[in-house]
Amino acid sequence: MTTAPHAVPPLRRDLGLGTVPRVAEAAVAAERRGVDRILVPETAQDPFPPLAVAASRTETVEVATGVAVAFARTPMTLASSAWTLQQLSGGRAVIGLGSQVKAHITRRFSMPWSSPAARMREFVTAVRTIWHSWQTGEELDFRGEFYTHTLMNPAFDPGPLEHGAPRVLVAAVGARMAATAGAVGDGVICHPFSTVPYVTERLAPGVLAARAAAEADGMPWTGPSARPFERVGTVFTVTGRTEEEYRHSLAGIRARLAFYGSTPAYRPVLEHHGWGALQGELDTLARQGRWPEMGRLIDDEVLNAFAVVAEDPAEAGRRIRERCTGVYHRVSVSLADGADPALALDVLDGVRADG
Repeated sequence: MTTAPHAVPPLRRDLGLGTVPRVAEAAVAAERRGVDRILVPETAQDPFPPLAVAASRTETVEVATGVAVAFARTPMTLASSAWTLQQLSGGRAVIGLGSQVKAHITRRFSMPWSSPAARMREFVTAVRTIWHSWQTGEELDFRGEFYTHTLMNPAFDPGPLEHGAPRVLVAAVGARMAATAGAVGDGVICHPFSTVPYVTERLAPGVLAARAAAEADGMPWTGPSARPFERVGTVFTVTGRTEEEYRHSLAGIRARLAFYGSTPAYRPVLEHHGWGALQGELDTLARQGRWPEMGRLIDDEVLNAFAVVAEDPAEAGRRIRERCTGVYHRVSVSLADGADPALALDVLDGVRADG
C-alpha cells in the first residue's frame, strides 16, 4: 500500500473521542489544534448523538463514527442516522462501519450473523441505494440475499442533501473484509491490532484489486467526482509527559494488546509474524479470567511491532509519521485506558511537525 516517495502526501490526523460528557469540549479543542477528523467509537454508547453534539460546536473538523457496528442495525436505520448527521454537520460526516464478532452480534444485539464479508458488502450497497433514492427521488428497490428494501413513502423520505451522501469506510482485520472495503467503500479502516507488514503484505493486495475492479465497473462512488480512496490506521501509542504517565501507558497498552491477542478473530495477525502460539496462551488465560497476567506475555518484540513507544509525545508523533507515511493516508492514536485526552493531541502535533 505504498506510493512513490515523491507522491506521498502528509498524514492527516484524526482524534478519537471516548468520553461522551466532554465530547463538545474535546471537539472544539481538536478543531483549534488543527485536527482533521474526530472519531467516536461504538463501545459503551451510540456514536451518532455525541457526534451530532460535536458537529453543532464546530465548523470545519469532520465527524466520524470510528466505528459504528453495522450488523447491530439494518441498512435503513444506519442510512437514516448517517443522513441526519450529514445534514446537521453541513456535509462533514464520515461513516466508519465494522462488523464486530459473532458473539456480540447474536448475543448482545440479538441480530443475525452469517458470511460477514458478503453481508457487509450487501449492507453498504443497500445503504448507498437508500441514499440514492433520497437524493434523487427514484423509487427504492433493493433486493439482496440478506436485506430487502422496497418501500419508501414520501412521509419517511428525508429528501436530498445539499452536500450529498456521506462517505463510507469499512473496518477490516482479515483479507476478505479488506477486499469488501475496496469493493464498496470509500476507504478501509485497518484495525489498531495490525502491523505495517500485515497491512502491506496481507491486506493491501485485496484492497487494491477490489478497488480497481470497482473503478473498472464504473461504480458511482469511484467516479471522477469521488474523493480518493482512504487508507486509515490507528496506532497503539506508549508515551507520557511524566514518568508516571509513561508507566501507566506502557502497562495499559500491553494489556490492550493482550486483550485483542486473546481473540481468535485476530489470530491471523499474530500468525503473520509467527506468533500464533501466543494467541492460544492468551486465550487460555482469558477463559480462566486471569486478565492481570496476560499483559506480561506481550514482550518488547510484540509490543514494538504493534505500538509506537517513545517517552516524549512529540517523539511518538514523529515515529508514527515515519512508520505510517505511505502506508496510511490518515492516522489516529490509541492510548491506554484512562489517559488524558490532551496527550493524544500532543502526539498528533508531533505527527504534523515537519510533515
